[in-house]
Amino acid sequence: MKVLLVTMYFPPAGGGGVQRPLKLAQYLPALGIETHVLAPDDPKWVHRDAELRVPTQAWIHRVRYVGPRARKPAEELRQAEGFDRALVQAQVTARRLLVPDASVTWNLTAIPAAVRIARREGIDAVITTSPPGSIHFVGAAVQKATGARWLADLRDPIVANQHRRADTMATKARQTANQQLARLVCRRADAISCVSDAIADEVRSLDPRGIVRTIANGCDFDDFDGLEYHRGARFRITHAGSFFGRRDPRPFLQAFHDSDIDGVARFVGDFRSSDRDWADALGLGDRLELVEYAPRVESLRLQRDSEALLLLVPDADGRGKGVLSGKVFEYLAARRPILAVVPPDGAAAGLVRETRAGMVVAPDDVKGIRVALEVLHARFRDGGLPGVELAESVRSRLSRRARVEDMAALLRAIV
Repeated sequence: MKVLLVTMYFPPAGGGGVQRPLKLAQYLPALGIETHVLAPDDPKWVHRDAELRVPTQAWIHRVRYVGPRARKPAEELRQAEGFDRALVQAQVTARRLLVPDASVTWNLTAIPAAVRIARREGIDAVITTSPPGSIHFVGAAVQKATGARWLADLRDPIVANQHRRADTMATKARQTANQQLARLVCRRADAISCVSDAIADEVRSLDPRGIVRTIANGCDFDDFDGLEYHRGARFRITHAGSFFGRRDPRPFLQAFHDSDIDGVARFVGDFRSSDRDWADALGLGDRLELVEYAPRVESLRLQRDSEALLLLVPDADGRGKGVLSGKVFEYLAARRPILAVVPPDGAAAGLVRETRAGMVVAPDDVKGIRVALEVLHARFRDGGLPGVELAESVRSRLSRRARVEDMAALLRAIV
């Protein structure tokens, strides 16, 4: 079997969104599937990671990215003044007018390239993995032009995204476009894989013609080989990942301040300036450590060398319950206790409880977060916090390779 994997996020791009397509490209060839990857030459993403290795067993095809670069508008507007501020505002507004998302213009070069590759290589199936949702236009085009089967992989909901707000005309226009895109995917795709049951439920509500399966992200245990935990002189709790949308560190920071424990809250990745100002007003001083975006290998090292790990998932009017991000699995692979500040009746909470990997507190429960921090700190002082040990059967079930095997089985079911 020959497959074409189309992804916007692939090295040299960095960040969490790279890992699922990267691991597919790594493991599918080992399962006897000839794998071709189509990715932008430069997606103009906000993060780059030169240390990420591209799999040598997959065929990598690059095509020019036509479109605006990714932005952090709040940060840019904060730093700009006068004419520069007006220019940034105009650029941000123009980007928001693109529907269903700002990356839709990549289709101008991606669709012709994907069709050429599919015809030349005799591709049996095309996989499009989102976000961005507009990448699924490539799958529909290849399916129509060549007859190849189409598997649409959804890492985020197309419609009910927990970080999306519907408070502007541009956002409402995007929401309408995303609803139309979701109907296209459900009407045309031969199979749809979803990283969580909540996304799968959304898809099934749209009466899809193809197979719908939940294939969650997995644990990359091998990525932590050689990384060690050394007990710190102070209690260290680490959050890895960027802050965007409705993800909010303030309830945790308030609880951390109120706890008065001798520890350090470490945030690795983008931290909004407004949140930094808010934290400064609390007077946390050396109890707060902000680490700018770091290459993946450094982020993994910092996670492993922590007393505990902080997971933040917003409730987002109930939409956060279904979120089961790759960060949960990365934390499990790090084998350090997790403080999961997530919807208590949601998917992330369920996995943390199932694996006995940590403590769960509601996102807005400042007092509960403080109590959890004090419990973790007390255990740390009284002999240390032991690592999270998963049974071999659980490790096997949650491994990234097992999830790619599930994806391979789905491909074989439709080809």
